Amino acid sequence: MSILPKDVEIVEVSPRDGIQNESTLLRTEDKCALVSRARAAGLDRVEVTSFVNPAKVPQMADAEAVIEALPVADRKAGIALVLNGRGFERAIASGIGEINLVVVASDTFGQRNQGRVADQMVDLWHDIADRRPEGLRASVTIAAAFGCPFEGEVPVRRIAELAEAICERRPDELALADTIGVATPRDIQERVRTVASMVPDMPLRLHLHNTRNTGYANAWAGLEEGVKTFDSSLGGIGGCPFAPRATGNIATEDLVYMLERAGVSTGVDLDAAVALALWLEARLGIVAPGQVMRAGGFPQGVAA
Repeated sequence: MSILPKDVEIVEVSPRDGIQNESTLLRTEDKCALVSRARAAGLDRVEVTSFVNPAKVPQMADAEAVIEALPVADRKAGIALVLNGRGFERAIASGIGEINLVVVASDTFGQRNQGRVADQMVDLWHDIADRRPEGLRASVTIAAAFGCPFEGEVPVRRIAELAEAICERRPDELALADTIGVATPRDIQERVRTVASMVPDMPLRLHLHNTRNTGYANAWAGLEEGVKTFDSSLGGIGGCPFAPRATGNIATEDLVYMLERAGVSTGVDLDAAVALALWLEARLGIVAPGQVMRAGGFPQGVAA
């Protein structure tokens, strides 16, 4: 039987991945409130925005304004997605504390998502790694690591080769993303083990979507494999604008409930996360797919 970690870290991605596919454009001040309230709830790392073309992703058009309006502590704990050299330069100028570069495992998807194939993105990462300023954290995410909406199956050896190539310039963290929500627990087990064997001692993170209702089982499988950092989004909102039929991330409050009930500490205040998920749902004018935000935590009962 696997020995579960005693504690995990949850990276809150609703301010970026969560809202990037929504038709409602949140105001800059609402985005800042979302980041600050998430951190107050115990979500220490928050993906606050992405430096992308606003014509393609209008929800991220105010990236610099959001970061500038954040308190210094939130800015330094924040993560910004970058997809190219221009995004990297914007991130440095913004004062954000961490960047996350995406390398898409499938070349067809990579061309649609960021106009480059995987080998080009690995080369870009090597260049960024050589030029990043001291003190700037950097993680790399292998997107579509479990399947591609255009090419279908992505071989395990492809993920292993990309992980090895990326880690020629070791990032602070390497993430595997189930971008379109096709993974099963067996896939998680196989790919996490393979990558861990290729790049020993590299901190691994999982970015999971619940598109086919396997996201929480996949998180548990990752936990059993020793993964201690997971991305999630309040209310379970999110999805990639460039992936057909892509739906939301695993919900932060649902993940927190599952882990805490299993004795795994997250450091997150569940009630605060639920309240914030409901607040975000109202701001977006949607019905979010999260479950614990409806049901609440474990019932306390009433003494007789």
